[in-house]
Amino acid sequence: MTTQAPRAPLLSLDDALERLLASANPQLGTEQVPVGDADGRVLAQDVVSALHVPPQDNSAMDGYALRCADVLQPGATALPVSQRIAAGTTGQALQAGTVARIFTGAPVPAGADAVVMQEDCTVLPPAGGAASDTSFIHINTLPSVGQNIRRAGEDVARGDTVLSAGVRLGPAELGMAASIGLATLAVARRPRVALFSTGDELVMPGTVAPEDMPPGAIYNSNRFFLAALLRRMGCVVTDLGIVPDQRDATTEALRSAAQSHDVILTSGGVSVGEEDHIKPAVQALGTLDLWQIAIKPGKPFAYGRIGDAHFLGLPGNPVSSYVTFLVLVRPFLLRLQGMPNVAMKTVAARADFTWAKADKRREFLRVRHNANAGLDLFTNQGSGVLTSAVWGDGLVDNRPGNTIAPGDTVQFVSFAELLV
Repeated sequence: MTTQAPRAPLLSLDDALERLLASANPQLGTEQVPVGDADGRVLAQDVVSALHVPPQDNSAMDGYALRCADVLQPGATALPVSQRIAAGTTGQALQAGTVARIFTGAPVPAGADAVVMQEDCTVLPPAGGAASDTSFIHINTLPSVGQNIRRAGEDVARGDTVLSAGVRLGPAELGMAASIGLATLAVARRPRVALFSTGDELVMPGTVAPEDMPPGAIYNSNRFFLAALLRRMGCVVTDLGIVPDQRDATTEALRSAAQSHDVILTSGGVSVGEEDHIKPAVQALGTLDLWQIAIKPGKPFAYGRIGDAHFLGLPGNPVSSYVTFLVLVRPFLLRLQGMPNVAMKTVAARADFTWAKADKRREFLRVRHNANAGLDLFTNQGSGVLTSAVWGDGLVDNRPGNTIAPGDTVQFVSFAELLV
């Protein structure tokens, strides 16, 4: 009588992520792209400003530039307007005892030490009648030095690092790059990812009408959400479709994909069933670690190498595949592009539901916010119930062995945070 070897303990999510990220050494290379095309890309080099922003002292609003010493008492003295300075023009040095009409963004003239907004001034009739070119104003408030002046370099000083390598560029970062005069940015090359599904039961939408689906067949939903998730992570996706449940076909698909891609991502076929050919095919071509991770939904996950390509194998159940991508594949892909901080961000929230059955695994429960600023739970938390991800706006990261009662504080992960 033979005895089976004891099953290895489940790997914690933190340990699995640590192993995965240790393998994601950024080696994609860099490329220069126009600033306008860099949204979502990962910056490869620090960006250092060659100028001050703003480049000179300028007015924060429409009004009058003056010397504070000329206004000792509100409304007491009529000061002549000696010049007019619009944005994009440069005025003359301000003469003592005069003011300059100035507009938002215009350089403050030398000698002026404050700007009073036009609402605090009274324009007087020209002293010489209608034929006079000189206007006078009363200043109806007591100005202070520096009032309404944006100082040169108060946003960015020459030599400042305004963007650090590893940041994922968004609209604000692109605006910052443009504000210091950059036309292009050095970014990490997009990861090239080959995506395919395994399973003879899979049918592509549009190829068979619902009423004609054969027994046991299902539409391939994973292919669509995984491709969309990959593109959101900045990847160039090659969709290799559905690979038949045959060892030779699986091996050839993997061999071909590894030659021209940085990552191979599959869903399904990472279990140990007789028709699960991913494991032996990857092992024949390279190396494979098959992990049983202590998460729910999820658990089966595979990582390996085929030549220079990384292999990532997800479970086949839709929600398992979706959640596993978000908590493992997403940080891996971002780290591969050079992002140092890829940790999943959680915020404290109030549960307005009961979760009475504690699990040994770390659970990711599909929830959404309600009108009372709490979280509601989707009724069916099964790993095949994709409606839970459509209905929800995030996940509760529930630690092992933990039950939840209404009013408890839980850790919430927003889909909006994970999907950008």
